Amino acid sequence: MSEINTFRPAGLGYRIFNINKTYLPMITTIIVFLIMYSFACLSHPMFFSLRVFVNFLISNSFMGIIAMGMTFVIISGGIDLSVGSMVGFISIFSAYLITNLEIHPLSAILICLLFGAAFGYFQGFLIDRFGFAPFICTLAGLFFLRGSAYVVSLESIAINHPTVDAITAFAIPLSQKISLPFTALVYLIVFLIMLILAGFSTFGRNVYAIGDNENSAILMGIPVSSTKRKIYMLSGICSSLGGIVYALYTFSGYALAGSGLELDVIAAVVIGGTMLTGGIGFPVGTFVGVLIMGVIQTFITFQGNLSSWWTKIMIGSLLFVFILLQNIFSKTAHK
Repeated sequence: MSEINTFRPAGLGYRIFNINKTYLPMITTIIVFLIMYSFACLSHPMFFSLRVFVNFLISNSFMGIIAMGMTFVIISGGIDLSVGSMVGFISIFSAYLITNLEIHPLSAILICLLFGAAFGYFQGFLIDRFGFAPFICTLAGLFFLRGSAYVVSLESIAINHPTVDAITAFAIPLSQKISLPFTALVYLIVFLIMLILAGFSTFGRNVYAIGDNENSAILMGIPVSSTKRKIYMLSGICSSLGGIVYALYTFSGYALAGSGLELDVIAAVVIGGTMLTGGIGFPVGTFVGVLIMGVIQTFITFQGNLSSWWTKIMIGSLLFVFILLQNIFSKTAHK
C-alpha cells in the first residue's frame, strides 16, 4: 500500500488530501476560476497582465475582507446579513469622526473597529442566548445599521487629512509601473490571518465542529456559546474593517455605501466552496471566489458592448451551479 500523506492542519475541514469530499467544493471553485481566467485571457490578451490581476485585489478588497469573516459564519451554519449596512455605517461614521469632529484618523479607525466587534458580539449573544435565527437577527442588524448611517448624515462626507493621505499612499512596488496599494495589502493580511485561524487554531477547530454538528460539539465539551459569539464578533470586525477600507479607498463616507453588498459577499463565499449547511469551507476557496467575481466584472468591462447587468446574470448562474453541486456533495457525503 502506498503511504498516505498525513499533512493535516488543525480544523475538521482540513483532512488528509486524498480527494476527500471535504475538498471537492474548493477544488471545483479553483477549476472554474482557471477555466474562466484562461478564456478571458484568450479573448483579451491584455487580460493576462500583472496590472489586471492587481486590479482584481484593489477593486474587490473591501468585499474580500468582509467575505473572510462571512466564511467563518457560514462554516458554523449561520448567516450575517448586516455586513453591507455595516460598511455604509462605518464609512459615514468614520468620515464624520475625522472631518466633523476632527478626531485623528487612527483613533477613528480604532473606534470603528471596536464598534464593529461590539455589534457583532451583540448579535452573536442574541443568537446564542435567546436562540434567535441568525437570518432574522442579522436582518434586524441590517436595518438598524442602515438607519443609523442615515442619522449620522444623509449626504456624503469627504475625508481630507494628511494621515489618511499618507496611509493610502503607502504601496509595495511590484514593478516599475505597478504597485500593491494599501487597500490590497490589508486584504491580503486579513486573508493570511484567516488562514491561520481556520487551519491552525483551537477557534478554527471549534467553528468547523459546530458547523459539522452542533449537538456533537456540545457533547465533545467544545465551548459552543462563546465560540458562536466570537464568530459574529469576527464578522463584525471584518465588515467594519471593510467599511474603513471603503472610506479610505474613496476618501469619503456615504450612508448608502454597501447597499446589497451582503448578497455579493454571500455569493463569493458560496462560489468559493463553503457549504451553506455548515462544516465545510476554506478561506482559500473564498479568496478564489472573490477572484472569480473580479474576473467576471473585468471581462464584462473588456467586452465593452455588454451591459454591466450581465455581471449579475453570470454571478447568479454560477450560484445556481454551485448550489446544485453543494446539494450533490451533501447527498454523497452521507452515503
